[in-house]
Amino acid sequence: MKHLVLALSVFPAALSAEQTRSLDAHMHGAGTLGIAFSGTEFSLSLEAPGADIVGFEHAALSAEDRDLVQAAISDLAKPLSLFVVPNEAGCTVKSANVALAMAQIGKHEAGGDHSDEATEGHAHSEDQETRHSEFHAEYLITCQNIDAIDSIRFDYFERFPNSQELDVQVVSPKGARAYEVERSAADLDLRGMF
Repeated sequence: MKHLVLALSVFPAALSAEQTRSLDAHMHGAGTLGIAFSGTEFSLSLEAPGADIVGFEHAALSAEDRDLVQAAISDLAKPLSLFVVPNEAGCTVKSANVALAMAQIGKHEAGGDHSDEATEGHAHSEDQETRHSEFHAEYLITCQNIDAIDSIRFDYFERFPNSQELDVQVVSPKGARAYEVERSAADLDLRGMF
């Protein structure tokens, strides 16, 4: 349990009562995932831009937008269907918390991290403050045989076709490693982490 507490301090809880926060960097197609293994449990902490998950970043104004958000939250609440571990591990979801937050980016700057936003329906004036949505999810998984987890298959990319990559940080009793998991290579090899 000591490792789990340490790992959770490395990946601070993304879910808070505060719904608006300031972000320094914002990239479409890329999210982050923290994974921390300890004893018979592991936690996952996911942050992904709204554009990756539902295809837009603005507040869900139409009924169709709200339906897309609700479907995404429902699917994000099933982590073992998105981040698939070997059946031999005998894992079950102990808790899953998913939230959608609006992020205040500040003044939009032409040519900044938003250069890919010159698409239909995403125009900004140069002085306009920009708001973006971001999905946050926290999971706790318990396993009968955690040592059987030698890989994770990211079906996440199949479910969320706008997502292109996840920057993944893994903490286990054997140390910490950083990975970049991409849509084109959606398997994470964890051999040597236990």
